[in-house]
Amino acid sequence: MNLNQITIPSLDVKKAVEFYKTLGLLLIVDASPRYVRFECPDGDATFSIHQVDKLPNETGISIYFEDENLDDWVSSLLKKDITFKQLPEDKMWLWREAHLQDPDGNNIILYHAGKNRKNPPWRID
Repeated sequence: MNLNQITIPSLDVKKAVEFYKTLGLLLIVDASPRYVRFECPDGDATFSIHQVDKLPNETGISIYFEDENLDDWVSSLLKKDITFKQLPEDKMWLWREAHLQDPDGNNIILYHAGKNRKNPPWRID
């Protein structure tokens, strides 16, 4: 089994498209204003957005995008006026993370974990 597709809701798909294009995702399906699909520049995963009239309540959605050159990526996004809630920081779970939100308030975590994503020292067998 392989997780290869995630779809998130949006009140304004057009605005969300510009945000995710700025992050570096590649638009491959455009059925605006109700649906769009991206592919990640690395790997085989796809990511889509669909139009909704109301966003989910509570804490919402958290989306993680990994890049080996996290600090350079964040620096380039800052130059494009992307606002971060937290700049890159080393975490106790051995990941380096930066936090921001998309236009719909979904939590975006840009990170680098390397081998520790699937094989942390505390992994169970």
